[in-house]
Amino acid sequence: MSKGKGYRRPRALSPLREHLRDTFWFAPTAAMVLVFVLWVGASEADSAIVRVLQDHQEFDAVDDLIRIVNDIKPVINTVSSAMMTFIGVVFSISLVAVQMASGQFTPRVVRIFVRSRITKLTFAVFLATFTLSLLVLTSFESETDPRLVTTVPFLQSVLTLLLVALSLFLFIAYVNSTLRLMRVGHVVDRITGEALRVVDMPRGDFGGSGLGPESGRVGYSGEAGVLRDVNIARLVRAAQRQGVVLRLIPRIGDFVVPGTPLLSVHGSDQGKAPSRGALRYTVSVGVERTFHQDLGFGLRQLSDIALRALSPAVNDPTTAVQCLDRIVQLLTALAHRPLGAVGHPDGKGEVRLVQDVPDWADLVDLGFAEIRLCAVGNPQVTRRIMAGLDDLLGLVPEPRREPLLRHRERLAQAVELTVAEAAERTFALEPDRQGIG
Repeated sequence: MSKGKGYRRPRALSPLREHLRDTFWFAPTAAMVLVFVLWVGASEADSAIVRVLQDHQEFDAVDDLIRIVNDIKPVINTVSSAMMTFIGVVFSISLVAVQMASGQFTPRVVRIFVRSRITKLTFAVFLATFTLSLLVLTSFESETDPRLVTTVPFLQSVLTLLLVALSLFLFIAYVNSTLRLMRVGHVVDRITGEALRVVDMPRGDFGGSGLGPESGRVGYSGEAGVLRDVNIARLVRAAQRQGVVLRLIPRIGDFVVPGTPLLSVHGSDQGKAPSRGALRYTVSVGVERTFHQDLGFGLRQLSDIALRALSPAVNDPTTAVQCLDRIVQLLTALAHRPLGAVGHPDGKGEVRLVQDVPDWADLVDLGFAEIRLCAVGNPQVTRRIMAGLDDLLGLVPEPRREPLLRHRERLAQAVELTVAEAAERTFALEPDRQGIG
């Protein structure tokens, strides 16, 4: 198998970048360090301004600066005393809102909040403003004689006021972002957008005929967790040096424990499995799945939200219909793309790594199976499922029609067994893209 014209090797997941995106400590810490550096620079500049004015006998100008900063000082005092309380109240309310959203949709939507750039930026600027206000207060002198004063925190005060103004603008943006997080349309749109980016990864129907006999296996060694990513470039180089072909046994998103078979080695008898050292840092394992290389994660989240909406405790079929809209969108994007195992070639075009990904039937089952089982009794949802299946049947090639027809038939059977009246059965199975439009 040669390297295709449109082949693009997936970018490796950066564990450090993922750690920083999943944590809240880095941005606020960096902001406070940066604001300390700015304060030092502004303090030196204020002292230099005072020295220059005194050297030129501009004592009236120094006196004007003293009066200006004395007028600003009460504002800075108010900011320093109120900002930390403001931070606590705002983020406490926001955490309650996120908890409500996770209970209404799925706990995995908390990931959207944690990784939100506006959330981290707002938190960082709030803490930076509080820190700077405390530092500026230490720069005020009790001396009021323009001939004896050594510094007047004019630039520091202006910088504090600018940060206060920035905090107010970011607060508005942050509240808007948090309120959007509580709206199901925005949540499913974010999930779909991230899932569609995974669709652009290289795929292929690699049948495995060129693998050769299996000569060995390599087990996983490390902390137990979810397989989030494989470093394809390193695995390809390791296989090329040994003259073998490697096949990744678990899929992205599988939970692995120490000893789990990770790679199978194929090739000639002379080929040997890569050493443990050559395979270091080739896989990334974490506590939860990510969208990176995980083709089914978006469908999994949309299905979870729809199932939560169909539960008797929530009873929100309209949300389930919105999730089905996006499930159909994702499956439509995959309708004509090659699925199954993909072969990653080396520089000479020879396949050195084979990676299994979900095939078409797996993705259709993930998108429809659980929702179909819970949808019986909700005609709005059954009608949307029928419309979605019909739309996909009109788009996919003939070999991919079977799983769609299977779900259509099983939904009809379930409705026949559950709904007693013939008119209600006919209504529940009539395709409708709006559910009940």
